[in-house]
Amino acid sequence: ATPGMRIGSLFLLGLGLALACRPCDAQRLSDERVVFQTTKGDIELAFYPDVAPITSAHILDLCRRGLYISNHFFRVDKGFVAQVDGVVGGRRISMDAYQREVASKKLPGEFSNDVKHTFGTLSMGRYDDPNSATSSFSILLGDAPHLDGQYAIFGRITRGEAALQAMQQVPTKKEGIFVMPQERIEILATYVKEASRAGGGGLRGQASDCTTQLEEARHRADGLVTELEKLRQKRLPG
Repeated sequence: ATPGMRIGSLFLLGLGLALACRPCDAQRLSDERVVFQTTKGDIELAFYPDVAPITSAHILDLCRRGLYISNHFFRVDKGFVAQVDGVVGGRRISMDAYQREVASKKLPGEFSNDVKHTFGTLSMGRYDDPNSATSSFSILLGDAPHLDGQYAIFGRITRGEAALQAMQQVPTKKEGIFVMPQERIEILATYVKEASRAGGGGLRGQASDCTTQLEEARHRADGLVTELEKLRQKRLPG
């Protein structure tokens, strides 16, 4: 390889590794995983217990009580957010007393600058009052740095990109500030995978995710280097 190609290889490999590691922040993921089985596919969620311990525990409790079953994604703004409705008002099935005792619980705003609003992030919805979050939350469909430090991030998806892509193909309508799907995207069922069945949670699972992404980045970098050399030869013959 020429010196120029070697330099290009190193540059692109570094860029690829940086991009691959970008979603793998230093935050510990919970061992538990929650799976939402929706009309557009399954989405697996994991939590940041060190960043937002109260919020993480609350959402996990709601899931264990079955409160998201028959709820829906009332908002799908392509490239921005897919937002789950609050369990009070969003569900088709009525709640029993066990569910009602936590359904409207308000949470303190656990805002942090240590985590960012990037694709796959889980972020609580709220009103103007910073301590008004209850059960509605968004899955980020793209980067939204203007939300950093303003909304409580409590986890991220670990699987389900295909379901999110399918949601974004649904025709939408604008109602006020919200972009809403024209069909009901329902959460048909939910379940919690505990530590022993979550596929290696915590830092170990996160390290595995990063290793996979690093390998993918290396392959992408190799491909880009080859294409770059082809273009160089075309533009600079001889």
